[in-house]
Amino acid sequence: MAERVEIVRLSADAPHLERVAAWQHAEWSHLSPGETQASRLAALRGECGRAGVPSVFVAIAAGRPVGTASLVAHDLDSRPDLTPWLASVYVRPEWRGRGIASSLVRRVEAEASGNGIERLYLFTPDRQALYRRLGWADHETLRYRGETVTLMTRRLIPPNA
Repeated sequence: MAERVEIVRLSADAPHLERVAAWQHAEWSHLSPGETQASRLAALRGECGRAGVPSVFVAIAAGRPVGTASLVAHDLDSRPDLTPWLASVYVRPEWRGRGIASSLVRRVEAEASGNGIERLYLFTPDRQALYRRLGWADHETLRYRGETVTLMTRRLIPPNA
């Protein structure tokens, strides 16, 4: 039987905040020179809004966090003209292949759409296929801090359309 996974909003005082910050630091600190785990934790705490931008969501299974995704104003400092962003999509390796990343992406899309946002952006070096399956389109390919990434976009459907 598949274990039930629930997607919940992460609050700034949530018990899982440090674990999520550690995941983000381990996965993406190479794109943020000078970042420490403590600075990532402080930044994450600031991204834990009550609605809209910013918001952080966590996938919980059996009381434990197994994945995360965020809705943030800016995620690619070389493109400050684009906003807002789906960011920090991560699922623990042992939980991958169960649709959790897709559920997290859909939750962020719903949050954005429900708050009047019509278009989202993301960038990824290697997960283009996942996002394309979810309706995202390539916008451009660029070099970002030594890595080739694809900037992608998705037009959202308003909730009452």
